[in-house]
Amino acid sequence: MTKHETVKELPDTEQPYEKCYTRGAEYLSDAELLAVILRTGTNGIRSIELAQNILKIHDKGLLGLYDLSKEELLQIPGIGKVKAIQLKCIAELSKRISRLSLREGVTLECAESVANYYMEQLRHETKEVLLVSLFTGKGRLITEQVVSVGSINSSVVSPREIFYTAIIHNAAYLILLHNHPSGDPTPSEQDFKVTEHLKICGKYMDIQLADHIIIGDNQYYSFRENGRL
Repeated sequence: MTKHETVKELPDTEQPYEKCYTRGAEYLSDAELLAVILRTGTNGIRSIELAQNILKIHDKGLLGLYDLSKEELLQIPGIGKVKAIQLKCIAELSKRISRLSLREGVTLECAESVANYYMEQLRHETKEVLLVSLFTGKGRLITEQVVSVGSINSSVVSPREIFYTAIIHNAAYLILLHNHPSGDPTPSEQDFKVTEHLKICGKYMDIQLADHIIIGDNQYYSFRENGRL
């Protein structure tokens, strides 16, 4: 076997395509799964080697696909515009599939179910993203909307926008969520001020602020669980 064989030229037992077909995708390594998507290497680099190079970036493995920008991908030898687009679409597709599988389990009464649902969406953000999640009177998730991106404080958060969105969707409850890019979900003084402000507004609007959840790196803080709401 020469040093720079393509996946197609590898023995059948070593080809990710053949391995997937005969044994199942679950038997493929992360690099082999990426190699199947990339299909071919370039510039003397096999697709499996190209996949391994991608996984080494940021030392995060597959999670690195979320963080890699299009520009960073294009700097990798062997990655052109088409492959960069494919990889970003794969990352987004996996995120959406993960969220859809969790959506049915989201309940108003369980902060953990809500946090898990939004975890992958928010934990990779490099800026603070504030969104409002809306629920029916029976506690069923209706929809969500991003309210702001950037520093979260009482001057940025617009109760008018939040409660207008709740009204047009006929929501009875809402949950405020935002991330801490540092990975530490411990609330700040501003987080407490925003929560109290919206709690008061909710009483007047007859739309209850059921919780404020802060997303960190695979961890969360719930104001309701901690007796702060």
